[in-house]
Amino acid sequence: MTKKQTAGRDQLGDFAPQFAALNDDVLFGEVWAKEDELSAHDRSLITCAALMAQGLFPQLKAHMEIAKTNGVTKVEMVALITHLSFYAGWPKAWSAFDLAKAIFD
Repeated sequence: MTKKQTAGRDQLGDFAPQFAALNDDVLFGEVWAKEDELSAHDRSLITCAALMAQGLFPQLKAHMEIAKTNGVTKVEMVALITHLSFYAGWPKAWSAFDLAKAIFD
């Protein structure tokens, strides 16, 4: 991920500065930046899968947008959701498809 993330500071910087710094500097600045281990594309797929499985749809929406930026295609996202529907639950898949349609169409 080449774009520097500032969402933590933008949304929580004044309210929860330590959490904001951990989000921007550690999670996105260090973990996501280790593309020699996993590409941003693959990290996006993994992250979207984890968020869908947990039913965390506001975060899933944000990460689907990041995934699209990281080169995840509509075909890949549809396949991810379809596959996970059997493991994470059919209703979660329906909700995830609503998000994916808005982002990838």
